[in-house]
Amino acid sequence: MRSLLFVPADSPKKLDKAMTSGADALIVDLEDSVAAGGKAAARHRAAAFLKETVAHKTRPHLLVRVNDLKTGLIDADLDAIVPATPDAIMLPKAEGGASIIHVDAKLAVREAQNGLAEGQIKIAAIATETASALFLAGTYAGASNRLSALTWGAEDLSAELGAERNRDVEGMLLDPYRLARALCLAAAAAAGVPAIDTVFVDFRDTEAFRRECGAARRDGFSGKMAIHPAQVPIINAIFTPTPEALRQARAIVEAFAANPDAGVVGIDGRMFDRPHLTRAKRLLERAEPKHKPNP
Repeated sequence: MRSLLFVPADSPKKLDKAMTSGADALIVDLEDSVAAGGKAAARHRAAAFLKETVAHKTRPHLLVRVNDLKTGLIDADLDAIVPATPDAIMLPKAEGGASIIHVDAKLAVREAQNGLAEGQIKIAAIATETASALFLAGTYAGASNRLSALTWGAEDLSAELGAERNRDVEGMLLDPYRLARALCLAAAAAAGVPAIDTVFVDFRDTEAFRRECGAARRDGFSGKMAIHPAQVPIINAIFTPTPEALRQARAIVEAFAANPDAGVVGIDGRMFDRPHLTRAKRLLERAEPKHKPNP
């Protein structure tokens, strides 16, 4: 997934508009964008939207950001949305593998109650929103087969740290949040799942947004979350591999397939080793169709 667009669950208008955004995934939000008094109604709207949308012949990947484990709201969230069969939930304020195991168990019970296959609903986790989470980033590996992606966040983390801001006057991330970003990348690599870059809140600053998308792709993120539909085309363009990059990746894969015992292969006067093969395979995986067909 290249682009993941947040959409408030309590706004039917925004949900409908999001379907035409071109986003690879929609994150139907029951957490920060929904006021406490509107949670129950938002759950109902999210479930209705999911039930209607999963029947589309082609559709975006559908996630629901539930409320975190410490709020006491997640059980009501899951009761409402699991019967509507989202592809995944997004777990905010995750704190390492233990939190994934906890949510896995909650999902397994509800899948059984609703006649769904165990493990059908995956988990994408926001891995850096609390100070404790930073020290637990290395514990996601092996926690659950449901884990499908890790992402990170700076807004809740900056609030917990008591910081005045998380970016400098030029819009660059400050050191604590650069650390969180790096830990997300490493945690995702260790767990064998994609790393998704966080949101860029100043959606009117398209040039800065393009630069941040390019830096995320360069460093190993496979996609980026969006808070506005206008950000989606930029994300898709930057995270879509170029034809030349795909050509080279296929050539690397084919060269190693023809020489399975080789540690290094030569292509067009350049030498490529096994790490290049790993990167080539990941690039080709990213180039697969982005929208989820209706089964």
